[in-house]
Amino acid sequence: MLLTVKYPEEYPDIAPVLNLSAPQNAIPHSYLNLAEDKTELLHGLEATIEENLGMAMVFTLVSTLKDAAEQLILDRKQAAANAHEEAVLAAEREENKKFHGTPVTPETFVSWREGFLREMEEIRVREEEERLAELKKARIKEPAKLTGRQLWERGLAQGGVEEEGEDDGFSVEDIRKLKIEESL
Repeated sequence: MLLTVKYPEEYPDIAPVLNLSAPQNAIPHSYLNLAEDKTELLHGLEATIEENLGMAMVFTLVSTLKDAAEQLILDRKQAAANAHEEAVLAAEREENKKFHGTPVTPETFVSWREGFLREMEEIRVREEEERLAELKKARIKEPAKLTGRQLWERGLAQGGVEEEGEDDGFSVEDIRKLKIEESL
């Protein structure tokens, strides 16, 4: 910011004429708006002017103005930080509400337990029905496969169908008479 000082002829016995303005092409400050804060800052200099009448006061006025502007900026930064912190705390309180549910008493526990057991029974029944439906589908789609023993016992094993007239020279009686020799 720029402080413009006009000295009257009776200076330092009367106050100089002061004006505040923003420099050209200045980047606006996020916490200080010179158009809005100009009167407040100039009004804050009146006490310093009254104290320093009769002596050169421009350096003191500049220092006081600089301190007042810095304090104004710090106050606004602190207010913004407090508002942000309050918003964060409000969001945290809202988030923590989900952890404060119904207090557990014997009555509320019994009520919850009955509902929970009913729900678990419904899930078990539904899963059992699904499992039975899958088994039913599996039985319809694929015929049961018999083991080799079951095929042989039922007389369905026809592995190598022998044509009549072919004989390998061994009968069942011949095979039973065979002795198995153990080699040591």
